[in-house]
Amino acid sequence: MDLATVGGLGIALVSVMLAIVLGGGNPLALINIPSVVVVFGGTAGAVVCAFPLAKSLGLPKLVMKAVFGSTPDPAETIRDIVKYAEIARREGILSLENHIGDMKDEFIVRGIKMAVDGTDPELIREIMETELESLMERHMQGKMVLDQFGKYAPAFGMIGTLMGLIFMLGSMEDPSTIGPSMAVALITTLYGAVIANGFAGPIADKLYAKDQEEVMLKTIIIAGVMSIQSGDNPRVVESKLLTYLPPADRVAFGDDAQAA
Repeated sequence: MDLATVGGLGIALVSVMLAIVLGGGNPLALINIPSVVVVFGGTAGAVVCAFPLAKSLGLPKLVMKAVFGSTPDPAETIRDIVKYAEIARREGILSLENHIGDMKDEFIVRGIKMAVDGTDPELIREIMETELESLMERHMQGKMVLDQFGKYAPAFGMIGTLMGLIFMLGSMEDPSTIGPSMAVALITTLYGAVIANGFAGPIADKLYAKDQEEVMLKTIIIAGVMSIQSGDNPRVVESKLLTYLPPADRVAFGDDAQAA
């Protein structure tokens, strides 16, 4: 579980609820079923209309990925690749075929298999980069679903507010109903803003951050496979791959290597 995602959303929700209580408001007063129907139903309908049904129905899966998804540690991946480079250097690249079952990442497996089979280096790079580009495209399409969810929610909140104002103006005979009616009319705007800024926006940004982490990891793997295929010294492989890590992580990597 990504504690930052859960904790951040929890802090945002608690902050809003705490502000309501400290301001003397009643949280139950913010519950209005017609407003829920307008904002949630309207937003869901617009998102289903904007995307193929399969992508729209995949929204819960995207949220689960943002909350529970994790990316392997790049430093650990570099250690694995350097280990494979040492094996290839010592026993020959064909010996890596005996270690494929121990490899944790399917992307590494595909690259090593092509290298072992003697596939042309440029073709290996082309295939792996094409797979990476396809992954990025899928991630961006998933993020777009959440982006549009955040876009439509405030709009339907405003639609609900306008509907409430119309109904309020239609019953102006009783001035005592104006205040409560106005409050109900504004609840839909609140719902839309909360959905956009307290859920859809943060989750979409988290998915983008995870996409960047995975892209970097796969870029490291591509560079590592190409170095192994070209017969680079394991120290050279390690030096190449460490350039993808921040300086502090490189120092930590060296410390861990010395400790080992």
